[in-house]
Amino acid sequence: MDVREAALRWAHTWTTAWETQDAEAIVACQAEDGIHWSSPFRAPHRGRAGLRKYLQDDVFGDEIEPTRARFAEPVVQGDQATVEYWALSRYDSGPLTISGCTVLQFDPDGLVIESRDYSFVEPGHHQAPFQMVKLNP
Repeated sequence: MDVREAALRWAHTWTTAWETQDAEAIVACQAEDGIHWSSPFRAPHRGRAGLRKYLQDDVFGDEIEPTRARFAEPVVQGDQATVEYWALSRYDSGPLTISGCTVLQFDPDGLVIESRDYSFVEPGHHQAPFQMVKLNP
């Protein structure tokens, strides 16, 4: 398994699936018993069912229009990768910009066994202060 290819597949999936609210596409990138930390201060979302619930309830559930996301090229070391992202979302409370980074660890099949998000949210839509390209699937 090539970790860079697995990380690119993950980033491509998120780029498309976040905009289309396709939780199943994102869940398919995770190992059956994978763990996702949406915040270091919350309990993790365990397994595919936990990730699915988080996506449907917390990520997609309150969006009132599709999120536009951009993901950077992964930085890879060993079985881990880090991927930066910038997303423009809209909720009942108004537009939000999410700037973040996900740390990923992959199993030998290229599935995510652990992911940790670190993100910042700012009211309004803001353009990235640095170049953030949309990875093409």
